[in-house]
Amino acid sequence: MTTTMKEEFEAVRIFFTGVGGQGTLVATRLVGEAALEEGMPVTLSEIHGMAQRGGVVESSVVVGDIFSPIIADGEADILMAFEPLETLRALPKCHSGTIVISSTVPIVPFTVAVGQSVYPSHETIYSLVMERVSKVIEVDAVALARKAGSDRAANVAMVGVLAGMNRLAISEASWREALSRVLPPPLFDLNWKAFELGRKCGAGS
Repeated sequence: MTTTMKEEFEAVRIFFTGVGGQGTLVATRLVGEAALEEGMPVTLSEIHGMAQRGGVVESSVVVGDIFSPIIADGEADILMAFEPLETLRALPKCHSGTIVISSTVPIVPFTVAVGQSVYPSHETIYSLVMERVSKVIEVDAVALARKAGSDRAANVAMVGVLAGMNRLAISEASWREALSRVLPPPLFDLNWKAFELGRKCGAGS
């Protein structure tokens, strides 16, 4: 592991949100492990919520010389949202300079499925988000994952988008090492392909 922190690295607060089964916590750990591999100070926080029932899952990674893993309202520099409606719900965590990376693939809540409520339109969700933040990167994470070989790699594709933006200044070697720690060896190649597809998407954003 690298023991020297990147010089002049600016601290970054990343807030993750999704629903149970999307791999939100795996993505959180992947970012944390990659930053550690670069020798950066990292703190992580996990709020599992009702993950077992498809409920909201929230977590955070703080990279840099900030010792609290808690991201208060208005403090998230990057919002990683694995579901459109959860993007909207997490807006209080953002500030005017926040970068939002959001999967555009909805997971319909039970109340919508049984007709008790209505899921907002894509246009409604993202117009509200764009009014509040600096930049929104909309990602069809499932399409990227399918191209790599499995829908289940959508969370890693999303992390690839983050990596492509180079906001964290983490090397390819560190990302590879982190992925090899977080996932079992048989899943590495497929997920690395998803990561690379996401990284190309992020680099062009």
